[in-house]
Amino acid sequence: MKVRSVKMPIYGALIARFILLLVLYSLLRLGFYLGNRALFPNMAPQQLFSIFLGGIKFDLSALLYINILYILLQILPFPFRHHALYQKIAKGLFILTNSIGIAANIIDIAYYKFTLKRTTGTVFSQFINEQNKLKLTVDFLLDYWYLLFVLIFLVYLMARLYNGIDLKNPKKPSIRYYLGHTILCFAFAWLAVVGMRGGWRHSTRPITLSNAGDYVQSPNQMSIVLNTPFAIIRTLKAVNLKPVHYYDDATLQSIYNPIHLPSDTAAFKPLNVVFLIIESLGKEHIGALNRDLAKGTYKGYTPFIDSLVENGYTFTHTYANGRKSIDALPSIISGIPSIKEPFVLSTYSGNKTTSMAKLLADKGYETAFFHGAPNGSMGFSAYTKLAGIQHYYGKTEYNNDADFDGIWGIWDEPFLQFMAKTMNTFHPPFFTAFFSLSSHHPFKVPAQYVGKFPKGPLEVQEPMGYTDMALRKFFETASKMPWFKQTLFVLCADHATVSYFPEYQTIPGAFSIPILFYYPGGNLRGKTDKLVQQIDIMPSVLSYLHYDKPYFAFGFNAFAPETNNFVINNNDGTFSLYYGDYLLLSDGQLSTALYNLKKDRLTKHNIMGEEPEILEKMETYLKAFIQQYNNRMIQDDLTYHPAK
Repeated sequence: MKVRSVKMPIYGALIARFILLLVLYSLLRLGFYLGNRALFPNMAPQQLFSIFLGGIKFDLSALLYINILYILLQILPFPFRHHALYQKIAKGLFILTNSIGIAANIIDIAYYKFTLKRTTGTVFSQFINEQNKLKLTVDFLLDYWYLLFVLIFLVYLMARLYNGIDLKNPKKPSIRYYLGHTILCFAFAWLAVVGMRGGWRHSTRPITLSNAGDYVQSPNQMSIVLNTPFAIIRTLKAVNLKPVHYYDDATLQSIYNPIHLPSDTAAFKPLNVVFLIIESLGKEHIGALNRDLAKGTYKGYTPFIDSLVENGYTFTHTYANGRKSIDALPSIISGIPSIKEPFVLSTYSGNKTTSMAKLLADKGYETAFFHGAPNGSMGFSAYTKLAGIQHYYGKTEYNNDADFDGIWGIWDEPFLQFMAKTMNTFHPPFFTAFFSLSSHHPFKVPAQYVGKFPKGPLEVQEPMGYTDMALRKFFETASKMPWFKQTLFVLCADHATVSYFPEYQTIPGAFSIPILFYYPGGNLRGKTDKLVQQIDIMPSVLSYLHYDKPYFAFGFNAFAPETNNFVINNNDGTFSLYYGDYLLLSDGQLSTALYNLKKDRLTKHNIMGEEPEILEKMETYLKAFIQQYNNRMIQDDLTYHPAK
């Protein structure tokens, strides 16, 4: 096959070769889809087009990682890069690295049907101890011999097309030459970093597997959006959960069972449900929840939330399941905690899951998520789509940059007003969730409010006062709307933050947040002495609505009279399990500390050897949780399945 060569400047040749690779990856995506078409039924052409278009973002990221050394060789601002031998070495590197990437994609055309996922970085640990790797490889090649020919053809095609691009002779080096090419070198390096991350905004996390959810209607379709090199690169350091079998099935279900059954026969109550998730709202900042601090004189920084506490329902000990914003949404909306790494960044993010949105949508609810940041920030839009939330309202939908804070997104006050007015257009019943952003670093308030709120010893407390005021104005607006009294509000934080009082400078304090239920049309008021966590919110709300079908969630029903519930979180590989008055610290195999929080709030006295019965019971709960969590994640079993 003869290819007519085209002469280009070195940067033009680099771009042209990347376009060639993007076309090859789109062809590989098409091959992946066609080879597994039976597993992706009812795909409309426009949906497939959207998936292929979205896949370019992931292809570009993977190709930039694969070709990082080749790019560096091409953009160095020195004339020697045009030398024939130099370019031959660069070509060999290009062909070798990209052949590996093409091969990885081709393997998944055949392998996907066995795993129903793109191959990830865990493949290396999965096969590291296999003694018959050579035989497995030979068997694979014999079974799928035709894919070997596809690989050879695509590598050959790539090499021929590479040769079709020649470099123009460089201009004679001069100061102008070195200056211009140095600028281009840094420009291309910056563009490469942006492409690897999947965006340039500081609020955009580097894209990962879960971001493919932006382009699909069901989690299994994420594999079409993704490519295998990207899936491997992004999960090389991922946590690879291992199956555990501490208990037989019957014993396990008796200890801890994440399947929730209807608790009564009452008719379903179709209240509207609104989640208000407040950025960094540690429990310490709320005066009504800390009457004992500063010898009873502490007032806190959230007077409106104080009024909700007095008129709502809460619990004595309420905790986040993580320490990051990205941990919060799966915990609150899907009842799935993040263990060792954020769930939405893990290799299990594409698992079939349930959520408040999905379950209530089945009851005819309209569902929406509101977050004032640029759409795509924090991967929220991808997660909410996978969670079955029908509408996403972000900075794009707000469409007024006059209220942009200059860093994170739209100030909380105007965005909450936008949310109230938008919800007023929904047909009840509806489920919505709001995630605030103004109480985020660098802890600023709008210019017209500077000096209006107490600053306190922590920088976060002034903007917390602003967000509290924004919530007050939201409730003032909402209270005039016809749906208000038929709405159950749930207010909580995404995570706690920096603390001032010693009582919160502990492990329990680092996870202490408010969890508050408020129903203006009912008599849901009071405070119960109980442990409650973010993953309990979903089952608690569904219980309050008398949801009448079984479902899956890792949390407990906070309104249930039983007190054998526990709270779980994991930070940097260490589990914290709370049960009754006690806190257990463990790495999952070996317990390291036990505290009686009622007697020892500051966690100064490790009583590991003093309470053997409590220790045994808490270790039993922890093992049961780990067994349920690990095995269900591995088996992609995060939904309810009726008994056959």
